[in-house]
Order: sequence, then C-alpha cells, then structure tokens
Amino acid sequence: MDKKLIKEIEQAVGEVKEIKLLPEQGCTSEVRKVITEKGTYLLKSATVLRYREWLQDEAQVLKKLKEEQFELVPKFYGFFEGELTSHLLMSYEDGETLTAALQKATSPSEKEALIQNFGEFIQQLHETKLVHSFKREIDWLDEQLAVAEKYFYKGGTDGNLSLLEKIKANRPDKMDKALIHGDCTTDNVLVVNNKASLFIDVAGMTIGDPRYDIALAIRKFYNDEVLLDAFYEGYKKYKISKEEFDYFNHGLYEFF
Repeated sequence: MDKKLIKEIEQAVGEVKEIKLLPEQGCTSEVRKVITEKGTYLLKSATVLRYREWLQDEAQVLKKLKEEQFELVPKFYGFFEGELTSHLLMSYEDGETLTAALQKATSPSEKEALIQNFGEFIQQLHETKLVHSFKREIDWLDEQLAVAEKYFYKGGTDGNLSLLEKIKANRPDKMDKALIHGDCTTDNVLVVNNKASLFIDVAGMTIGDPRYDIALAIRKFYNDEVLLDAFYEGYKKYKISKEEFDYFNHGLYEFF
C-alpha cells in the first residue's frame, strides 16, 4: 500500500498499526481491516472505473448519513482517490452477512426467525423519516432507467435491449417513496446474535421505490412459501405482486 494513502488514513484516524487484507472479498472491491491507535476501521478499494464511481457514491451516502446521525450503516471516516484506485474508509463492524447466517442456520425455525427479522429491519428503514440530504427533484425510477440504459450501451450487464425497452414501457404504478437501500439483498445486511443490525454496501441508498428493496430482499426465497410468509410476518408495510417482483428483480436489477 502506497505511503500517500497511509498518510491520508493516519490524518483521518491516527497512526496505523496494522493493515490486513480480509479473506471475504466482494466482487467490486478489495477490503482491508485497518488497525490504528484510535480504533479499527474498514478500507474498501476499487480500481475499475464503474466500481470506483459506486465507491464514491457510497462515500457520499455514508457522509450524509453520518451528518444525519443515522445509526443503521457504518460510519464514514474518509474517501481518498489515487490515479488508478479509490478508497473508502469506514468503521469496522462486527457481524456476518445474513447470507452467511442463513447458511449456518441449523433448523428451519432458525431460518424463519432470521428472515422475519430481515423483514422487520427493512420496514424500519422504509419507515425512517425522509432524510433531508436525500431529497430529490428527479424521479428515482426515471434516474434508474437512465443509468440502466447507460450501463447497457457500455456493456457488462445481464439485461438486453428487449428487456430495457420493456421496463421503460411498462413501469409499475407510482407509490409513496421511502428511504431505500437500493441493493437490499441478504449479502448486504450484517447480523449480530441472529438479529439484523446494519446495512452495508449502501451506494444506492436514497429516497426511492420501496418495492425495489422488497423484490431484491425476497429474490432468493421467492418460491419458498414458508420463508416468504416469514418475511411478510416481519415486513407488514406492503406486499408486492408477482408483476412488481418480476419488474424489479427480473427487469431493472438485470442492469445493475
């Protein structure tokens, strides 16, 4: 790791004692544990242009939420850009992903309890008073469709032109906006003592359509009636239709 980056980290959080590359890595970034005289932090680093843009978005979100004293995400400590790499420094948080917790569950009832709590946690997010920093003039879905089109023409998406035209032409009815995660899969929630405690990878957190969060949250167990019922035991705010699920999960999400 270059000396300039270490100096920037030390200016933000104190003298660096140790930096360790973590064994669990995401698809878009390298993740390191940074131990300093003041505490323990997490450093995410990205090199691909699109992923650097996402990392910058995440930094801006975390910075806004820290100012709002929002507690359900890691705390922002700094964003550093080099010529070829971007770095986001945030608090290091204990826990495991909900995906990992579900894999370790030893009984169906334990899985159901985790999924029900997941639903409760998302509802807590969606019922958060609209954060002033995220007030938007552009409609969320308009913006997402524009980004989807950009990504399609740049390449690297699972969606095709036919699907893009379909989701542009067949938008769901409007509904009240909420504070959403924007990539609300079981990979992006940390669990501590079998309770969802933190949202991670929050580059897409904004005021938007809560049905997008619901669709991504239930995508892995949509055809499991027991787990789906458990989710809606926790999330009581709205139950999406099959058409809405398909639009957001099999449609819009294919471009991200």
